[in-house]
Amino acid sequence: MFAIAVKQEQYRTYILSDQSSLARLEIVPERGGIVTRWAIQGQEILYLDQERFQDPALSVRGGIPILFPICGNLPNNQYTHNEKSYTLQQHGFAREMPWQVIDQNTDSGASLTLRLTSTSATKKLYPFDFEVDFIYQLQGNHLSIKQRYTNLSPEKMPFSTGLHPYFWVKDKSQLSFDIPANILQDHQTLEIRPFNGTFDLSQPEIDAAFKQVNRQSASFSDRQRPLTLNLEYSDLYGTLVFWTLQDKDYICLEPWTAPRNALNTGESLIHLDPQQTIETSVTLRANFL
Repeated sequence: MFAIAVKQEQYRTYILSDQSSLARLEIVPERGGIVTRWAIQGQEILYLDQERFQDPALSVRGGIPILFPICGNLPNNQYTHNEKSYTLQQHGFAREMPWQVIDQNTDSGASLTLRLTSTSATKKLYPFDFEVDFIYQLQGNHLSIKQRYTNLSPEKMPFSTGLHPYFWVKDKSQLSFDIPANILQDHQTLEIRPFNGTFDLSQPEIDAAFKQVNRQSASFSDRQRPLTLNLEYSDLYGTLVFWTLQDKDYICLEPWTAPRNALNTGESLIHLDPQQTIETSVTLRANFL
């Protein structure tokens, strides 16, 4: 049986549940449309920094932030369109804005649809009219995130999009990875080097981009729990990013449609025609052994 409930604390939070699998998903539309919690049989899948979450002046570290209309950062936070310079902060503005709930459904899963539309404020940063819908669906041990991007402008709209899930991990030495790439780029050094399937998790920070994925799925396993987390993503997602900090109980495995600075370089950038819509999806599956 599927259900959707609402609780009002600091933020209005929607709680999606699947009672047969004891799964629970919490979403906060006004805080960037973010998933803040995903739990199965009482086991937490996601990490959340509560202190940052409760401070509206800070970006959230934890849950599943939404990246749009860019992934990563731009040099000096600047890009140029039609010979005019614009400023966009890292990962764009979608994760900082309030989203609107436009639909709820509990027929074949607990489903919540959120919408973000352009405003006069967003057009100062990104000169396009748009509409973005996110459809979160909880069913059993998997979370489906379907997305629709519509260009309401009279010209082509360039953008990239992605997700930044923070997965809770207590002991990173117990992790193993299945990432569909043989080459990575270190964001800190810009060095491109072979990837043998492992990370040196003793480093203070790891920020690695895989730009040549050869499969539309990736996973990691945590022997301590034990848990295997699988990500499946549609063809538009050509980049995976792995990020973690040594002293934090999380890892991030992030599907992006384009790498950093794509608004300037054009690399893998989506160019959506006027009045057209494009759809993407990411599905997360958590399997406890």
